[in-house]
Amino acid sequence: MSGQFMTIDNVPVEIKDEKNILELVRRVGIELPTFCFYSELSVYGACRMCIVETKRGDMESACSTPPRAGMEIYTNTPRVRKYRKNILELLLANHCRDCTNCQQSGSCKLQELAKRFGINDVRFPNTAKETKLDESSVAIVRNQSKCILWGNCVRVCEEIQNVGVIDFVGRGSKMTATTAFDEPIGQSKCVFCGQCAAVCPTGAIVVRSNTNKLWEDLNDENTQVVVQIAPAVKVGLNSKLGEGDGRNAMGKMVAALRKMGFNKIFDTSVGADLTVIEETDEFISKLQKNEELPLFTSCCPAWVNYVQNAYPDLMKNVSSCKSPMEMFGAVLKEHYKKDNKRLVSVAIMPCSAKKFEADRDEFKTDGVPDVDYVITTQELINMINE
Repeated sequence: MSGQFMTIDNVPVEIKDEKNILELVRRVGIELPTFCFYSELSVYGACRMCIVETKRGDMESACSTPPRAGMEIYTNTPRVRKYRKNILELLLANHCRDCTNCQQSGSCKLQELAKRFGINDVRFPNTAKETKLDESSVAIVRNQSKCILWGNCVRVCEEIQNVGVIDFVGRGSKMTATTAFDEPIGQSKCVFCGQCAAVCPTGAIVVRSNTNKLWEDLNDENTQVVVQIAPAVKVGLNSKLGEGDGRNAMGKMVAALRKMGFNKIFDTSVGADLTVIEETDEFISKLQKNEELPLFTSCCPAWVNYVQNAYPDLMKNVSSCKSPMEMFGAVLKEHYKKDNKRLVSVAIMPCSAKKFEADRDEFKTDGVPDVDYVITTQELINMINE
């Protein structure tokens, strides 16, 4: 045999370009549990759920240990299973127990692994602390009592988004992952992109849901509800509606929205066309006058927030055009205002920052927003399941 090999559960495995044992183990079809490992982020190695036992009896963290030729490891020994169950029990002992009404229920990593490893009883006393919900943002909700401190939010905010709003504060049992000076998330420099919520293994950070209020309007006979759908949602929803990956699920989505009670259904692509026309006109004007170039798009609210917070001197280079969602939302409000019914404008978007955008004063007419509700793809899935 050529190349370098190590032994995994008594089976020789060739080492290729894997940076750690975890990647190698997963390549051969063994799924080790993890909380803190994401291939796009730096290795943290804090949760210890991916531990493996070496031939010498050492316990190594698979995500932070590089594979070595001749190394022998075991991924599922009684000792390894005992360690993992102990870790889960300790986490559950310091975790709030409102799983039945948690927004993350069903997709919570802690819940999933507790079930996988048969944690039916926690031997340790409940040490979870009651904390006040941080609902200061229209896009993100934080619940510190559900945080298990694996730092996914910290790393994605710093390493991927380059925003760095969340970091670890305190030491030992007093450690928390929070904003600078522990200020509310809505008052911080957060751009509300929602990536922290996407990588949070529990429900400590979630996208704020508007579905309950939306259901009330859908059930009101005196309210006309119009909705626009972002192009990305039509593809992102396909796997949940039985379509193949990458296929357009617009037909099934429209049928589902009709059954829910939406009166008019539109494609945000119309708004995108309007935005392209306006941005092109703006760019040509600036180019001819040779002023305030380059011209940056204003279609992404998280990007606009980032420029405002980090590089305010560049705001003059950001397009003055509304995003497709806001442009089309204004068109819909203007077109249907002649109807006698109360009008509610809804946008189904792939990004939580759109919730913040819809709430900005710049996109309100006499205090009334051009888009009343923004729901994400996941919120739409939840509504379909209801």
